[in-house]
Amino acid sequence: MIGHTDNAIEIDAPSSFVWTQTNNLSDWPNLFSEYAEIEILEETENSATFRLTMHPDDQGRVWSWVSERRWDTEQGVVRARRIEKGPFEFMNLTWTYRELGPDRTELRWVQDFEMRPDAPVDTAWMTDNINRNSAVQLKLIKDRVEQRRRLVVGFGDVPANRRRGGDLRTMIAPPNVGSSSGFCGAVRLAPGERVSEHYHPYSEEFLFVASGTLQVDLDGEAVTVPGEHALLVPRNVRHRLINIGDDEALAVFQLSPLAPAPQLGHVDTEPGPEERAVLVGDGAASRSGVGR
Repeated sequence: MIGHTDNAIEIDAPSSFVWTQTNNLSDWPNLFSEYAEIEILEETENSATFRLTMHPDDQGRVWSWVSERRWDTEQGVVRARRIEKGPFEFMNLTWTYRELGPDRTELRWVQDFEMRPDAPVDTAWMTDNINRNSAVQLKLIKDRVEQRRRLVVGFGDVPANRRRGGDLRTMIAPPNVGSSSGFCGAVRLAPGERVSEHYHPYSEEFLFVASGTLQVDLDGEAVTVPGEHALLVPRNVRHRLINIGDDEALAVFQLSPLAPAPQLGHVDTEPGPEERAVLVGDGAASRSGVGR
């Protein structure tokens, strides 16, 4: 007898965010209540082999097995199977993600399996057990994913990006809260420090100077933005930020809409501070005859 279960839940979050959160295998012990540990044994761009270990059951037994998982991002489908089958002849799982709206996603789990003849339970028992547990875990995932969209993010909670200069932190973005129309963050600049020139082909940038005074060069034209003032940087306009005051400046930025892919969001038109340092060093070495 073949066992079959089909369970689904609707989650108030964009499908891309639900996909990212539920396919981050290393985070499964924080997403599911039944898993104590996960060990990634092998991983590629579209697949992973991993060992799952459950919390001890009522008798103190610890269950563990190896599974394989394959992603089809374009179709919004994940297919998995147990490699270490335990009491099953086979266990195949299919997860589907269906976009119901900009901020609503249906997550569906379908499981097909067959119990071994010597298994301690039969197919009917396992079907009921999977259905009960799936309802509990899906509701838990819904609550935890939706709660993550309400994450309060501090400046020090995210890594610094110093490639263009300053201490720049992207704080609210698709990966951590599931924003679907843009992202925002903040940048701190010491006196004289700058963010090197670049432009955004797809996004407008809304810049608010919370403290200090910035010079913003827009296609080569300098504009002064004092504290508690804001500025729009239109699409495709080259811009750099320079702290022209005597104190540290703090500016908040928001970009919208999102670029088709993160790497397409910024186009650099001058070197960043590290690249400038290398160029200066190469120039000094050339003038001194080093490397000839």
